Amino acid sequence: MARARVKPEVMSPVGGWPQLRAAVEAGADAVFFGVQSTRGQGFHARAKVGFTDEELPDIMRTLHERGVLGFVTFNILIFDRELREAERQLMHLAESGVDAIIVQDHGVARLAHEICPDLPIHGSTQMSITSAEGAELARRFGASRVVLGRELSLRDIRRIAAQTDLELETFVHGALCVSYSGQCFSSEAWGGRSANRGQCAQACRLPYDLLVDGQHRDLGDARYLLSPGDLYALHQVPELVQIGVDCLKIEGRYKDADFVALTTSAYRKAVDEAWAGLPLSVTPGEERDLEQVYSRGLGPHFLSGTNHQRVVRGRAPRHRGVRVGTVRGTTARGVLVELSEEVKPGDGLVFDPANWRTPEGREEGGFLYGLWQGGRQVDGVRPGAVAELRFGRGAVDPARVRPGDPVWRTHDPALSARVRPLLEAKGPLYTRPVTAHFRGHVGEVPALTLTDEQGRSVTVTLPAPLQSARNRALDEVVLREQLGKLGGTGYHLAALTTDLVGAGFLPVAQLNALRREAAEALTARRGQTPERRVVPRLDEVLRKGETPRPAAPTLPPRLHVLVRTPEQLEAAIAERPDSITLDYLELYGLKSSVERVREAGLPVRVASPRILKPTEQNLQKFLLSLGADLLVRSGGLLEGLQNTPDRPVLTGDFSLNAANVLTTRALLDLGLSRITPTHDLNARQITDLASLVGPERLEVIAYQHLPVFHTEHCVFCRFLSEGTDYTNCGHPCEAHRVALRDERGIAHPVMADVGCRNTVFEGRPQIAAGHLDAWLAAGLRDFRLEFVHETPEQVREVMRAHRAFLARELDSVGLEAALQALSEQGVTEGSLFVPEGFDRLPALPVL
Repeated sequence: MARARVKPEVMSPVGGWPQLRAAVEAGADAVFFGVQSTRGQGFHARAKVGFTDEELPDIMRTLHERGVLGFVTFNILIFDRELREAERQLMHLAESGVDAIIVQDHGVARLAHEICPDLPIHGSTQMSITSAEGAELARRFGASRVVLGRELSLRDIRRIAAQTDLELETFVHGALCVSYSGQCFSSEAWGGRSANRGQCAQACRLPYDLLVDGQHRDLGDARYLLSPGDLYALHQVPELVQIGVDCLKIEGRYKDADFVALTTSAYRKAVDEAWAGLPLSVTPGEERDLEQVYSRGLGPHFLSGTNHQRVVRGRAPRHRGVRVGTVRGTTARGVLVELSEEVKPGDGLVFDPANWRTPEGREEGGFLYGLWQGGRQVDGVRPGAVAELRFGRGAVDPARVRPGDPVWRTHDPALSARVRPLLEAKGPLYTRPVTAHFRGHVGEVPALTLTDEQGRSVTVTLPAPLQSARNRALDEVVLREQLGKLGGTGYHLAALTTDLVGAGFLPVAQLNALRREAAEALTARRGQTPERRVVPRLDEVLRKGETPRPAAPTLPPRLHVLVRTPEQLEAAIAERPDSITLDYLELYGLKSSVERVREAGLPVRVASPRILKPTEQNLQKFLLSLGADLLVRSGGLLEGLQNTPDRPVLTGDFSLNAANVLTTRALLDLGLSRITPTHDLNARQITDLASLVGPERLEVIAYQHLPVFHTEHCVFCRFLSEGTDYTNCGHPCEAHRVALRDERGIAHPVMADVGCRNTVFEGRPQIAAGHLDAWLAAGLRDFRLEFVHETPEQVREVMRAHRAFLARELDSVGLEAALQALSEQGVTEGSLFVPEGFDRLPALPVL
């Protein structure tokens, strides 16, 4: 599929006005930010930063006058009780002239398109888009652009670009989530908050112990086993430009204006050079500045291909900046450091201790007071020399600093001084090109037309006709000199054409006035809010859907079981559930297991991977060849199955992120028989959703280990091998059981799937015992039990306990007690917990 090659936008993150000004003056083509309503509701994934809806019209006018696009993040899952407020906000965004909204929720994307067809929709990275099929699914819901997953390589992106004409956006700089965006439920499981709701608790940045086959594995200074370094893809910009990516995105709405200014300026220059066919001119000093302003360790990571040894170093989870030396010893008043970089008084330094297990656990560091050599204070020390670094009284405890510890500069006052001109500019620094056309016919009024890079034009004239020249006549040289004086306007003159008839004369003052009037008129036109037709559509969209049938409490409940090993399978078959789902690490054993379930006379399903990359699309053919029904976990796979003849029965899983009636209906309309709601819904919200779509369309999970992280990063490869990927790691995942033990002492099992992606599961089973009565009363009849590392005996006992409950031989208290007794680490209510005051939330939408 041919793609139109365009110069990619540089898009910068904006958390407030200082960052917005920094992005504009550094040359951003676009910025992205969140908006909070007057009711305090914000539907964006950085809940702590952004603007108010009252500010939005001024923001958009400011951006547009400077030729910058403004994209608003609407990139969380929306709950049913929020749909009315979401509609109000979508209408306000459209009316305020935002250039696009970035959306995660499929149903809300479609609603936005209904409300205002002229409002562009960009599919967020939270949609977990890793293939052309995933991009096409987003297109179904109104998207004209998709933000690709950060786990894709340049080769993957090239393949996607060749298969779709949708606009493509990719991250090039900033923090990496260890989990696929949209597929992280750690905050939901452990903090009662959700990354899919803009409230990430950053559990990936916490320390974990590695347990291998039940034994602790000493990894030295590596404890932050899920904390990746930061993305830095400046050197990949030329290839991204050549591929035809439409937008290069910098992550960091929580970062300060210094970060925004430096990163925007660097990628602005790189894109301009790559587009012009010039080599990148970035200097070591500029790269050091990017590392200094914010870095957990910079690298291209997945963009350059998989290397699990590099993505996660594991030593520290936070900003480090630039390494400036290594500790060689301590003195009574300071620390002896062999310096690799120049340091100055006022620098913020931190000592990176190898032993993070000390109870006090804090870092030693502070602002440098001075440097000493040979007992004398010195102004500077050449790299390679050893100097005594002294700090303020009590700032550093020498007893907690050891020889060999790295020394990092986390703050450089000189860097802030270098950035200050971008942040404190009195007038425009970065300017946009305009072309000018001057018409000067003697005897007619002179006219000046200015046209910006988007093709918008204004024409202004002087009141009096052009007079004949007595001496020097107007010519192109004079016009170029005077019309090019666009300082303070945000423009520069890129080209000039003239239409001169006769030898005319125009005083310089009048020519300057003409230029000023034209520039002001062009700015005013650029700042105008676009005219759009915006109408409320939620009620009509809700009425379009199928009316849910009344609950039929006489139907018997059905028990579906998901197993991950042949041993669990045999235990499940012995208990005769209503269906068995196979979710195996290896594909090779699937066919025989499918046949084994069929021989037992039981319905069988196979679970798909959650992620499918461009090179993995043959997996769809393999899954269909099994002749089993499918548990669909990938949006790209769901799209790929749309035109498949004689396709099997499809059930959508939690990873499709059905959080409301709009998305659930839309996904069901794509051929799903049932769907499991996203894990972002609590038990009461699941009941509410059942009332809106019909309980027979939902399959709910009564017992599971919540999949808290789903990662491209492989813990097995990184810490149990010296390999870089599956081709040379030796496949330790096939020989060992691995778990990550958190600071509470709970061990969370890790499993790899067919794509070598890891899932970290909550160590305690999440049980729905306290909610099953309400679910049954709501008409829900399809319940799933999912197993991870349970023994065959535990599988049998968990199934028997639930069957006893459904037969009314056990009440909910008895069921919970039985499940508690089966788990060494206890059980949890997890994401099903219903917070106090939930009933005071807005009412459900009326169908």
